[in-house]
Amino acid sequence: MKRVLQRPPVGVARTAVLIAAARAQEQSRLHPLFDDPLAAGLVQAAGSANDLNGVRTLAGDHFVLRTRYFDDVLLGAPRPQVVVMAAGLDTRAFRLQWPPGTRLFELDLPELVEFKEDALHDLGARPACERVVVPCDLRDDWPTALIRAGFDPNRPTAWLLEGLFMFLPPDAGERLLYWVSALSARDSTLALEHVNRAFRELPQMRAVHQRFGTMDARWQSDVEDPVGWLDAHGWDAEVTHQVDLAAKHERAVPAITDPRKVGDARIWLASAVRPA
Repeated sequence: MKRVLQRPPVGVARTAVLIAAARAQEQSRLHPLFDDPLAAGLVQAAGSANDLNGVRTLAGDHFVLRTRYFDDVLLGAPRPQVVVMAAGLDTRAFRLQWPPGTRLFELDLPELVEFKEDALHDLGARPACERVVVPCDLRDDWPTALIRAGFDPNRPTAWLLEGLFMFLPPDAGERLLYWVSALSARDSTLALEHVNRAFRELPQMRAVHQRFGTMDARWQSDVEDPVGWLDAHGWDAEVTHQVDLAAKHERAVPAITDPRKVGDARIWLASAVRPA
């Protein structure tokens, strides 16, 4: 018998359902860019993402390419520890082929974590690595919570910060990156997404900002030079453009990231290494 699920995600946590819905839709393609058998069940448990169909229509193709990009970064140079910040309804602990001994930490708000754990239980999900869930608010003392959960700052770590920084005020984003960097041993890796000011101000994004505003999920920051930004925190970084990513996977360039349509507006997809 199914357990009674906790309250479905609300507010900014609804963005997690939006991303899971994009992953679920990708599974219907003849040659999907990734396999995610849990995504549809998580969306169904959340009561669908139909209220965000407008956002998914605009950016769904980007979400799919972004997912594959971060999958490849994480598996391309595996580390013994993986930390997924603001994990939402992420399923990488279950769907990726992790090397033996990998420990993956998921951090997110306690109420979202509780909902997700109930939903995963009902779906019969089994992780493909050691999975450690850390309920916490990233505005609070998450480093202590992470270490208490078994994280070792002396071991190389792969950090994933997907779809997070734009929702944080600039000072909160700087503080988050400071602590991620402070907890990173040499040879750690980092993968993140951010946007520049031109992207935030795109006319195409006005409806998205209005919708997110009703969810208390306003975008509050941007960065013009992600490589320089990460360099200032001790990382050697590079950016991959969606044009190149789409060509690599033989997909059309998502309209919301196509320079022919958005000019200088950019969604940054960046990966970085902590030098030895």
